[in-house]
Amino acid sequence: MSQALIKIAAGWLTGLLLAIAAAIVTITLVNNGAAGPQEPVREYLAALHNGDGAKALGLLRANVPAANAAMLDGAALKTASSRVDDVKLGSPEPRDGGQMMVPVEYTIDGSHLKTEFLLEKTGTQWLFFNKWSLVPSTLPTVNVSVVNSVEVELNGKPVNAPNGKASFAVFYPGEYEASFTSEYFTAAPQRATVTSAREELPGLNLATQANTALRNAVGGQLKKYLDDCAAEATKQQQLQPNCPFYHVSTNRVEDGTIKWAIKDYPKVSIEPFEGHWVVAPLKGTAQLTAREQDLFTGEISTLKVVHDFSFTTELNVGADKITVTPVVTY
Repeated sequence: MSQALIKIAAGWLTGLLLAIAAAIVTITLVNNGAAGPQEPVREYLAALHNGDGAKALGLLRANVPAANAAMLDGAALKTASSRVDDVKLGSPEPRDGGQMMVPVEYTIDGSHLKTEFLLEKTGTQWLFFNKWSLVPSTLPTVNVSVVNSVEVELNGKPVNAPNGKASFAVFYPGEYEASFTSEYFTAAPQRATVTSAREELPGLNLATQANTALRNAVGGQLKKYLDDCAAEATKQQQLQPNCPFYHVSTNRVEDGTIKWAIKDYPKVSIEPFEGHWVVAPLKGTAQLTAREQDLFTGEISTLKVVHDFSFTTELNVGADKITVTPVVTY
């Protein structure tokens, strides 16, 4: 009986030792896997991909700076994360103070980039499993400026830019694109790639310009103004009408023969100036035909001259109306 009991006890002891060994292996595997330093990073990246800013912020344990929070949730955040491709999590690397660094490699617009996430132990779960959390940091910011506007689009979302400037808190890694398009003005998109919280990011400066629609609208009003001016000067038989063009002569010009026509219309250039849009000084040519008599010889001849002219305008671009007011000085 004693030998039988010894054999049973030995069997139980062997089983217990095997169970303990299996438990140790399991705990080690779990601590290196599901409860390892990579897991919070994996969850954080998934939250970015899903546009879940609240979860991402909780996992990152980051402070939010005093900036616009429009990029921290929803479609704008998903857009920033969607440009991150070929994501690969590297093996954790020990750092001072018991911390671990998890490298993440990826591409944005074909460029190979890397972000290092620092983690620390913040306790255990079920007595055996380590709990890892990202070391607290502060979110980076992207600064945006736009010429002559108080609104821009950032990652496709309309956002306010008081006085043409705004600062936005952002997650990383990600890419943020600022753009501006309206009926009469556009700006080439500008992009900022964010890879870490400590990164010095260049500002996104949108150089707004008048588009073809505005130039055509202004040009159309100017053409009508000049054509009407020439037609009225012809009707009134005036050599010096209230127009940008005029003619001075010491000869007598026969009434009924005066005819004005615009030969070259001004080219329209619209530029920003002190918070407004202005039309650059305009230049063109006008042609005058008439019959004139030399007061000394009495000879009558045909007059055909081309005069250069220039003038300025006042431009007002309203929500639904464009007004161009010519300013003529002599």
